[in-house]
Amino acid sequence: MTTKTLTRPPVAPEVGSRPRASKWIWSWLYGGAFAVAALLLTVIGYLGAGLASGHVNWLELLTEKAWSPTSSVYGGLAMIYGTAVVSALALVIAVPISWAAAVALSEYLPPRLSRPLRMCVELLAAVPSIVYGLIGIMVVRPVIAQIADVPGGDSLAAAGIVLAVMITPTIVAVSVDALAAVPDRVRESAYSLGLTRREVVRSAVLPLARSGMRAAVLLGLARALGEAIAVFLVVGRADGRLPTSFGGFLDSLSHPGQTLTTKLAGPEPVLAGTSGPYFAALCALGLILLALVAAATIWGTRSRTRKNAAARTPRFRGTSRMRLQRDRLVMTLRLGALLLPSALLLGMLGLLVTRGSSAFNPSFWFSSATGAAGGGVRDQIVGTVLLILATGILALPLGFGAGILIGVHASERTARVLQTFTVVLGGAPTILLGLAGFVILSTSMGWGRSWLAGAIVLVPVVVPVIALTTSARVRSIPPELKESAMSLGLTRAQFVRSVVVPYTWPATITGLLLGLARAAGETAPLIFTATVFFGAPALPSGIVEAPVQALPTHIFTLSQDSGDPQAVTQAWGSAMVLVIITAVLLSAAVALRNRFEGERWTT
Repeated sequence: MTTKTLTRPPVAPEVGSRPRASKWIWSWLYGGAFAVAALLLTVIGYLGAGLASGHVNWLELLTEKAWSPTSSVYGGLAMIYGTAVVSALALVIAVPISWAAAVALSEYLPPRLSRPLRMCVELLAAVPSIVYGLIGIMVVRPVIAQIADVPGGDSLAAAGIVLAVMITPTIVAVSVDALAAVPDRVRESAYSLGLTRREVVRSAVLPLARSGMRAAVLLGLARALGEAIAVFLVVGRADGRLPTSFGGFLDSLSHPGQTLTTKLAGPEPVLAGTSGPYFAALCALGLILLALVAAATIWGTRSRTRKNAAARTPRFRGTSRMRLQRDRLVMTLRLGALLLPSALLLGMLGLLVTRGSSAFNPSFWFSSATGAAGGGVRDQIVGTVLLILATGILALPLGFGAGILIGVHASERTARVLQTFTVVLGGAPTILLGLAGFVILSTSMGWGRSWLAGAIVLVPVVVPVIALTTSARVRSIPPELKESAMSLGLTRAQFVRSVVVPYTWPATITGLLLGLARAAGETAPLIFTATVFFGAPALPSGIVEAPVQALPTHIFTLSQDSGDPQAVTQAWGSAMVLVIITAVLLSAAVALRNRFEGERWTT
């Protein structure tokens, strides 16, 4: 009997089974990086043109504390001091709490608990800056006034506390993404050595997540340095106050002050015109602010040449019992830090619900405003949603492309330069974006008040957040994943399309929702480029001379008339509506991110 060996005939490879060349990838990535550089150069060009329009005495600007345009004295030392104090106070309060909360979310809680709590933290990011300013007026200022026994409560301390609350959700959300990207095998290897959870986090997890957590702090610092409206409402805006001793420094915290952003966000840029020494001095203040952001960014992203953190061997002291006690103590502190942002969210929602109860009346949502402080906010809601959607559509591809280029293709030095440009752009005061948009889009291009101009000036607010969160996620890709992809013969472009883009997409969604949550509450850029208080249609019919009404500028205008109870009530109702809209958008984005993220790639 003859046995036949069955053989399978060779099959020709299917056409198209191999990934396509993906040459368009590099055009997209370089386009995103070029957009970041172009946006930053536009702001710098606007400031440079202002400096060229008049003489600036830089020595006086940096060493003189008095600011008196009537006497032609332009000293910015007191404003630089106020900016440094407010930002440092915000970071001192926010960073330890945010990092501890992020570690608790990622390392101590199961997913069924961590996801709802993370949602609470991210909902805190949905509170617009103008609402933080209102809460600062109602809550923080009275507390400062009572504790320090000063009238009003307007102070540098109040501004620092408000900023600390504002930047906490940003630092927590980005830090959680960085911790989640650490491979589970690292944790398992550390636990197999008999380490406690505290020692695993300190010795194995944090060294690998350090770059992403540092990027989170840089994002928080960028927002603290660039925030104008919330600080404007609580800092007091007093020129020329500078302490001369340590006791004077402590006393200055409880008294009004001035920062670079509040000076630029006040009425003086309008009063100064568009040329002359007065306008040149204001532009010089803007340039100083950008330089401060750049210096902080370079310091935070400088290369670490010391010992490799990943290769450190943890040192243990004391007995095993003491190690367990310390582990329980640290766990309690970290879980307590996680409860603080949730308590802040509940407190803010309680205040908004009690003060903005008019937002729960359907007619308030679906009727137009009447008079100075009557009617509803239908047109303002439509205009706000239009601006948010247009900004997201413009910013997402630019920020995503720039972030991937920083993390994948650029050399270490080029990546550091691009990251510096990105964070400096994110720290640019939004009032400067509004003024630059007014000069370039509204005046030079003849657009006038335009919804598209408003979306364009909001793009620099969102792009840095997307780019930095994306690049931090790219740098956390496990080396074996990259080696496996390259061993299959993929080109770098195919590797980006098939591996990097799917891997970084969840972090990009996080950056997008954080950026849009910030952009939804921006007021200063829209005042000059896109919005009017009344008279604009709900939906614009074109681009040129097509203004809209928006909730942030509506709230800001109403809050200036604090003596009118109807205006105050309307402002709180509008604030509640704005928070609800941003919370709904944020919840939808979180659900989308969770669907894309699925199980970890790094297990």
